[in-house]
Amino acid sequence: MESIDSNQPQESAKKPLLVDSDIDAILGEGGVFSSRLQDFKARPGQLEMATEVLAAMRQQQGLIVEAGTGTGKTYAYLVPALLAGGKVIVSTGTRTLQDQLFHRDLPTVKKLLAIPVETALLKGRANYVCHHHLKIARLEGRFASREDAKYLKEIERFAATSATGDRSELSGVPETAGVWAQVASTRENCLGQDCEFHSECFVLGARRRAQQADIVVVNHHLFFADVMLKDEGAGELLPNCQAVIFDEAHQLPEIASLFFGNSLSTAQILDLCRDTRAEGRTLAAFPDEVEAALDRLEKASRELRLVFRDREGRQAYEGLSDKESFKAALTQLDEALEACSNWLKELAGRSEGMALCASRTEEIRAYIALWDSQSQEGLNHASVRWIELFQTAVHLNATPLSVAEPFRKQLELPNKAWIFTSATLSVAGDFQHYQTQMGLDDVKTGRWESPFDYQEQALLYVPDGLPAPNTPGYTEAVVKVGLSLILASQGRAFFLFTSLRALSEAQTLLRQAFDAQGVQLPLLVQGQASRGELLTRFRSLGNAVLLGSQSFWEGVDVKGEALSLVIIDKLPFAAPDDPVLAARIAEIERRGGNGFMDHQLPLAVINLKQGAGRLIRDETDQGVLTICDPRLISKPYGKKIWRSLPPMKRTRDQSVAEAFLKTLRRPSDPPF
Repeated sequence: MESIDSNQPQESAKKPLLVDSDIDAILGEGGVFSSRLQDFKARPGQLEMATEVLAAMRQQQGLIVEAGTGTGKTYAYLVPALLAGGKVIVSTGTRTLQDQLFHRDLPTVKKLLAIPVETALLKGRANYVCHHHLKIARLEGRFASREDAKYLKEIERFAATSATGDRSELSGVPETAGVWAQVASTRENCLGQDCEFHSECFVLGARRRAQQADIVVVNHHLFFADVMLKDEGAGELLPNCQAVIFDEAHQLPEIASLFFGNSLSTAQILDLCRDTRAEGRTLAAFPDEVEAALDRLEKASRELRLVFRDREGRQAYEGLSDKESFKAALTQLDEALEACSNWLKELAGRSEGMALCASRTEEIRAYIALWDSQSQEGLNHASVRWIELFQTAVHLNATPLSVAEPFRKQLELPNKAWIFTSATLSVAGDFQHYQTQMGLDDVKTGRWESPFDYQEQALLYVPDGLPAPNTPGYTEAVVKVGLSLILASQGRAFFLFTSLRALSEAQTLLRQAFDAQGVQLPLLVQGQASRGELLTRFRSLGNAVLLGSQSFWEGVDVKGEALSLVIIDKLPFAAPDDPVLAARIAEIERRGGNGFMDHQLPLAVINLKQGAGRLIRDETDQGVLTICDPRLISKPYGKKIWRSLPPMKRTRDQSVAEAFLKTLRRPSDPPF
């Protein structure tokens, strides 16, 4: 981790630097960062990227930037953000990166440049304690476990003393604790100005700080939520900023699809029933008829799920085999909602909370009517209707086939710069797919390779003789290859899978192999603990094998000897029967395009680049990237895929890969 050298003179902290637009004087050789920041190294790519970002911000233009791992893209956009002036929104892919930017990177840059800017961190509602719902939870006293009851007391103490109410500051309560859902508000159940705790509200406090700040750090979900509010005339951030910087911008198409589309879950209906009952307990009397109506509504919600029996996954609405049963159950659900709505309208005048429950009921009814409409009137753009089935819930979704048109409208807002950056935005150096997805056809692009010496640091190994990925014994063959490599590297491996089913099978096979051969390597598996806990254990153990799926393909940073091997079971093509993917492919082909080459392949390449990027995170890292899928060699498109990866040495000889790994062993590693 880079840190400011406290032994250097501190004059620059007393007055702003006289380097208004001289990026070289800040990030170049002998500049401010290299002279005052320990472990900082001037990088030509970083310098060039920062220069382009500053120019785009000052000219209020768009810029797409792919910066390979190690380029230093965070400083390359934060320095221009402070120099350009005006209000800047920095949007990240995850809350973890949000916290890192706000608590580490941004303060470092601010101190080094000595520019007096105000900064703010803004997260979604679920991240802040709500005083009203905390009170309701305490009065109800209903918790899923004894631990949640204990955690509530800790949250109460935290809420009484915290300046922010941000749950990430309360380490004593796990992020996964169920009680968090009970003590946070949602857009649907927030009482707004009618809340008795309005003046103490943590969410409003965070928003006020964001309104007053020069630089605001948000995440992509919150950004698009604000976009939707702006379209309704209530947005708080976007209308007031002069620049928006998206880090991890490769995630935007998927996230934008969520917000430009529509979704309703039966879980939301059950939450409505729970909230209505909670509000009812605050009234002097709560009619038995309302309880009966809520019981009927809960029953109708669950019966909608039972239509599909034990099935799970995604299905296009138009392809439902039991459409008539589904429509009948949906009608029953709407009738139950109508009955509840009639009662809640009568009770609405008795409390603000009950009035809110009444309006939520009508909003749900309106969405069901819209979703059930064959013409989908009211949606802003062409969309596909689909259903997602979970163990106890049904989601009714309407997703746009393209987000280009609605997002392009945001780009048309006057006096704004738009910066999109990630390590994975292009396919073999071509940005066309991303530009088409986001409506950025005329936006300038820039690409800077990683400064790492991949030819010396890494080896790409594609095993020879593996069966086709769709054959029954494929995962077993992959584990056999992986086991040999894991023994050669003495652990220190990520084993990444494209499906949870393959991960589960591999876990069983690998444990059996470890037991049979007496291998004493720690085996960590996604789902055993939170991602953060697993990564902490992986780093500290130093010889672990971590099995993961999509959660570990990106946003994971393990530097040093703890990780020397990344194995990927298959090329990450999205499931062809996914209803949204199928509809988008059909639309591309209807317009004369090639659904596979124009859409499926670019998506897989960008996803693979993310997974491959877990291996080399520092200029001293070394290791082997193993991609088991034989299509990388046998299919004509394979060359396009591996040419999109960092320029590693390549081999198909397992003995070469094992020999490379054995050279990386530490002297202290015991032999098997």
